[in-house]
Amino acid sequence: MDKKRILFVTQEIAPFSPKSEIANSARRLPQGTQEGGKEIRVFTPRFGSINERRHQLHEVIRLSGMNLIINDADHPLIIKVASVSAARMQVYFIDNDEFFKRKNTVTNDKGEFHEDNDERSMFFCRGVLETVKKLGWQPDVIHCHGWMSGLMSLYVKQLYSKDPHFANTKVIYSVYNDSFNRNWDTNFSDKLKFDGFSEEVIEELKDTSFLNISRVMMKYADGINIASENLDASLQQLVDEQTCLKQEYVPEENQTKVLSEFFDKVIEEEILI
Repeated sequence: MDKKRILFVTQEIAPFSPKSEIANSARRLPQGTQEGGKEIRVFTPRFGSINERRHQLHEVIRLSGMNLIINDADHPLIIKVASVSAARMQVYFIDNDEFFKRKNTVTNDKGEFHEDNDERSMFFCRGVLETVKKLGWQPDVIHCHGWMSGLMSLYVKQLYSKDPHFANTKVIYSVYNDSFNRNWDTNFSDKLKFDGFSEEVIEELKDTSFLNISRVMMKYADGINIASENLDASLQQLVDEQTCLKQEYVPEENQTKVLSEFFDKVIEEEILI
């Protein structure tokens, strides 16, 4: 029997990112999943705060060179890779000077969320999907960590729904107590329209607040995993409203085993969207 393929897509991952709930989970779960017999790939943004020399990042020339059009503008896609030797796994980095060169992550030096986080999220998610296609690697599950990865469910279920490479791919969104307090660009829905999304999706995302963006991310997911022990009440309400498969919070020591079983359950579930 072929190994199940799990694609981990995360906005942070240790040791490349500062320690956080997301970064620690995104580091721990792929290793445990791989050791449990599944095949994995891991993708994250190459934020400017990541020290390329220290972590020995290098560009993958055969995967770089594509251009992605975001909001009617061309953006070169650069792919880099580094190894986590202790885990015997590689991490792929989505890079672009305009979106990720700045020396911080999702906020500026003053702690204010970047104005273009919507476009950065779009570029990141599309960059992952295009790179995976170029690798010739078909994921059974895409497991998303952090709101910057959450648009993946929308892309897989809408924009890439007729692409045979992702015909059977399921998307699981892990919900953390991680949010943004600055609404995405008011023109976000127009950017989605240019991408080719349906009028239904465009209408759903005219409200660019964190809670509404999260609601739509969850709506198009095949599974939801509660990743924070005491999830914020407003996020818990959004989770409760969804009809897809759900995994309640599991303590760290049991997460890998339980989530591996959850991956299997979601893979076997009939697609409802």
